[in-house]
Amino acid sequence: MRTSYKEAIQPSELIINEDGSIFHLHLKPEQLSDKIILVGDPNRVPAVASFFDTAEFDISNREFRSITGTFEGKRLTVLSHGIGSDNIDIVLNELDALANVDFKTRTVKPDFKQLTLVRIGTSGGLQSFMPVGSYVIAEKSIGFDAVIYFYANNEEVRDIDFENELITQLNWQVGGIWPYVVNADVSLVQQIGRSDIPRGITITTNGFYGPQGRKIRLALLDPDLNKKIHAFDYYGCQITNYEMESSALAGLAALMGHRVMTVCCIIASRVDKKVNTDYQSSLTELIKIVLERI
Repeated sequence: MRTSYKEAIQPSELIINEDGSIFHLHLKPEQLSDKIILVGDPNRVPAVASFFDTAEFDISNREFRSITGTFEGKRLTVLSHGIGSDNIDIVLNELDALANVDFKTRTVKPDFKQLTLVRIGTSGGLQSFMPVGSYVIAEKSIGFDAVIYFYANNEEVRDIDFENELITQLNWQVGGIWPYVVNADVSLVQQIGRSDIPRGITITTNGFYGPQGRKIRLALLDPDLNKKIHAFDYYGCQITNYEMESSALAGLAALMGHRVMTVCCIIASRVDKKVNTDYQSSLTELIKIVLERI
């Protein structure tokens, strides 16, 4: 059940700082654009904003840094979310509150404001046709993170048939976590991807090492999981890459009614074991594309 327009949201549930900004992001409602670029690294925020024609402010709190400005006549906000789907839960809820809650009355506004969010990230490729340096849009995201299950009506935005096939083909062995599958906003994928950025299926994990099949000292519960992921095929669709945020982003945005998608630069290939730690030039080109098309 959604919060009603007349029901006041308690201070412990929606924490507003003394200066009128929201708790974690330290943003005020008037500082947020309805077009938002999300990045993981706070140091990537000024890299994106360096292309802006104007900038209104630069606000930082913990891993969350934001700059709002203009690019070719468009007012944009670029915001860092840090690492992981738990941070996405914070960021999406606070962005939605900034757009759709009256901070003075603590009530939901009667007129819904839709946000457009594009996350630019880095990722590990899971197929040979996704080499280091290539780009991929998460047209469909698979969540190993469970965030969406804490929200009612999550089945309305999940691809249940795909989930069942996934469990079967992967012979899923991780108890207590049922992978969920959600789609990015179709119109936004077309707007940003056009005909030149490949679409894929992205797995979001709740960790970088064991959950992505990396073994250092600890043994893995299912050492063959990556092999099964690589071989997965559902009506010709294959899983293309790993990262740590897209499923929670797509799932929460779909429940809230916002447009969202993730596009990643592949910086590591889990197939041929190659990695490129000097990927900034490839990422810069992707940033330029998103700025032009958002």
